[in-house]
Amino acid sequence: MIKKRLGNTDLYVSRIGLGTMGMSEFYGPTDEAEAVKTLHAALEHGINFFDGADMYGNGKNEELFKKAFSDRWDKVIVGTKFGFERDENGAMLGINGRPEYVKKSCERSLKLLGKDMIDLYYMHRVDPGTPVEETFGAMCELVKEGKVRYLGLSEPSGNTIRKANSMHHVAAVESEYSIWSTDIENTSLPVMRELGIPLVAYSPLGRGFLTGKIKSYDDFAPDDYRRSLPRFQKNNFEKNLVLLKEVEEIAKAKSVTPSQLALAWILNRGNDFFPIPGTTKIKNLLENIDAINITLTEEETGKLKSIMDSISGERYTAGEMKGINL
Repeated sequence: MIKKRLGNTDLYVSRIGLGTMGMSEFYGPTDEAEAVKTLHAALEHGINFFDGADMYGNGKNEELFKKAFSDRWDKVIVGTKFGFERDENGAMLGINGRPEYVKKSCERSLKLLGKDMIDLYYMHRVDPGTPVEETFGAMCELVKEGKVRYLGLSEPSGNTIRKANSMHHVAAVESEYSIWSTDIENTSLPVMRELGIPLVAYSPLGRGFLTGKIKSYDDFAPDDYRRSLPRFQKNNFEKNLVLLKEVEEIAKAKSVTPSQLALAWILNRGNDFFPIPGTTKIKNLLENIDAINITLTEEETGKLKSIMDSISGERYTAGEMKGINL
């Protein structure tokens, strides 16, 4: 596994990281023991960059990191996020970016992780009811207090990035990015490139769709979050499967899997792109890691992008899209 410096930080992270949302919630049943095994396997095979959030499993995700890494924190770089407030029963209360909540969330995360300092702390979403200067200002104080090393933003607008970066260097921006989700190329990405801020690309495999292993809407468990997303609704799903077949043909011609092709597409966009595919299975983990060795021609890169330009459906529900690019 190749490791690269994350922007202007002193963090050297694996070019492919591991997203862990599905280990704690949202994509059907979870298995903590299997999750720990997968996290350990990732570390053994060169991945040192792990992504989570306090809202995944309402704290269970950060507890999972503690169970997996408490005896090997020196080998691990963890990014976690705050902003989605939930009550003790897990009910969503909304986005909270008030300064007092920022500090409360950080203290909770440190306790759940069993750490004294968070490597990379993201604002999960911008709170439209709180000036970003106030939210990010509280995050800056956490750095001064030695509780956080570096600061990040998730799904921000270019304007928000500029405001935050004028207060304290933004170490990374995390946004959904893949061959079927490229909208940030016209919004936040140009500003990131201008300011030298790297992209941490979540859902680089289209929430599993680009693996080619999901053949029907009915494959999802009843409580699977993807059932609510427009691109996975039955009519859109069928149309998108047609596009996926074209991707699969390109993968077959290169003797790689669709997953590897999708990850290679991101990696070939630049050294400042760090995809964090999620998986709970070691077999899939190893398959994803092998994408590091794949190179694409400009023709292949362009063809993959043009295929998915015809994607049907938004990446989030209408309500969730309102919280993007603020």
